[in-house]
Amino acid sequence: MLFAIPSPAEAGIFSFFEKLFGGGGAPMSAAILDARTMPLLDAPTNPDPQAGRGGGDINIVQNSALLPVTGPLGSLADVEEIPSDKISVYVVREGDNLSQIAGMFRVSVNTIVWANNIRGDRIIPGQTLVILPISGVRYTVKEGDTLQKIAVRYDGSVEEILQFNALAAGAPLVVGQEIVVPNGEIAAPRQISSSGQVDVRGTGGPVYAAYYIRPINGGRRSQGLHGYNGVDLATSCGEPVLASAAGDVFVSRAQGWNGGYGEYLVIGHQNGTQTLYSHLQSIVVGPGWHVAQGQVIGYVGSTGNSTGCHLHFEVRGAQNPFAK
Repeated sequence: MLFAIPSPAEAGIFSFFEKLFGGGGAPMSAAILDARTMPLLDAPTNPDPQAGRGGGDINIVQNSALLPVTGPLGSLADVEEIPSDKISVYVVREGDNLSQIAGMFRVSVNTIVWANNIRGDRIIPGQTLVILPISGVRYTVKEGDTLQKIAVRYDGSVEEILQFNALAAGAPLVVGQEIVVPNGEIAAPRQISSSGQVDVRGTGGPVYAAYYIRPINGGRRSQGLHGYNGVDLATSCGEPVLASAAGDVFVSRAQGWNGGYGEYLVIGHQNGTQTLYSHLQSIVVGPGWHVAQGQVIGYVGSTGNSTGCHLHFEVRGAQNPFAK
């Protein structure tokens, strides 16, 4: 059973993130966040310790966001309702381990390790983990396979395969071994529309006309839809990157491989969508910042899995308006 909170929280968004990312005050319980939580303020405490399906406390804020106050050792109620295509943030609490957290989000341990630059399996209470849904292909190694052949077959990257599967460069593959090709794609027949035009692959999500603006000035689209509804916009390194729509920053990673994204950030928007900006040279906003549409949030770079200066731009939860 879920208990409605009689009134929305009243503290500011910055106090919420001050607690989440190590500011003053008492330590905050584990939180699971996605774009729907970004307008949130301090989560109220559920007065009933037995509330929440499965026996754990689930706080409902403004009738939309779920903030479980127990980690994997407590209730996992309603975690499954987080959309699988949305990026989430999880704060580690005492007693958590990677296997339990991965199970809660229905991703592999390697997905968490890969996206958070974790060495080994050590995590500590208070650590913030980005839960980055990874699209890809699971492949069983056959006689004569090499990583190069597999990467070419599924339009993947050898470096990403090595990173994601914790494989040593040059190590032989074993027949029957299962590996994941991150962001790999199985080639499909070209679909021809009734007008005779080749259809552009899309996500089929809602269209929000005029909601998003182009995140760079000028440049060109160097690659169409790929990965998670993303496009590549090529321009010079150091060019400003703009917030495509107003919203709140909830992921800002200024160093590391980060699943191939390099330096990247994610903004949650009031319409429930998220936009992601990656391969950045530098980032000028942090978690908890509210940004206006068109505000400079970083600068174009070539970090992570990138072969040249460009912005990889994703829209999660709606059609990408810059796919065509």
